[in-house]
Amino acid sequence: MSTADTPIPKPDYWEAAVAHLMRRDRILKKIIPQHPDAWLTSRGTPFVTLARAIIGQQVSTKAADVVWDKFIEAAGKRPTPVAVLRVGIDGLRQAGLSQRKAEYVLDLAAHFGERRVHPERWADMDDEAVISELVAIRGIGRWTAEMFLIFNLQRPDILPLDDPGLLKAISLHYFSGEPVSRFEAREVSLAWQPWRTVATWYLWRSLEPDPVQY
Repeated sequence: MSTADTPIPKPDYWEAAVAHLMRRDRILKKIIPQHPDAWLTSRGTPFVTLARAIIGQQVSTKAADVVWDKFIEAAGKRPTPVAVLRVGIDGLRQAGLSQRKAEYVLDLAAHFGERRVHPERWADMDDEAVISELVAIRGIGRWTAEMFLIFNLQRPDILPLDDPGLLKAISLHYFSGEPVSRFEAREVSLAWQPWRTVATWYLWRSLEPDPVQY
């Protein structure tokens, strides 16, 4: 967060969520105070959030940032579906995207450009309804859809059990580094409801102090 510029507002539920998590979870009670000046923020448009999430699939945050920088060199600082379609498959490959991710980003751009998705409705739809619409796009699975719910719609109670960072943090902090199953992770998360997004965000911070954004 920049202190020199206009402060980025917190989600309106953030303080209530922090109070709940500090009260209910001894691990988060230690982690949360280590990050007093950062919180969940969004990079903006639904298209950009989803494109960034696709590019970030199955790679480190650092690697994703490198490819994203090349991607916006090709498609513009605020890439639009039209701009991405104009870049085309060869331009996306030259920007560092794999063949498959380039195809996925182009399919995403086509869905938005042809209005086969309805982002103007998503704010009023429940979590599972949004996920159902998103996973119809090639290359978007549940994890990508959940990243969208967290980072763009800022839904408060998302638990992305397919996220390796979350499972790693739960393993480290709650199971002494032992491998953790999805069932065990879900059990740990029961104390976090209805603020599992916020708990997940702080557990990510415990592994990578710089806030993730999509």
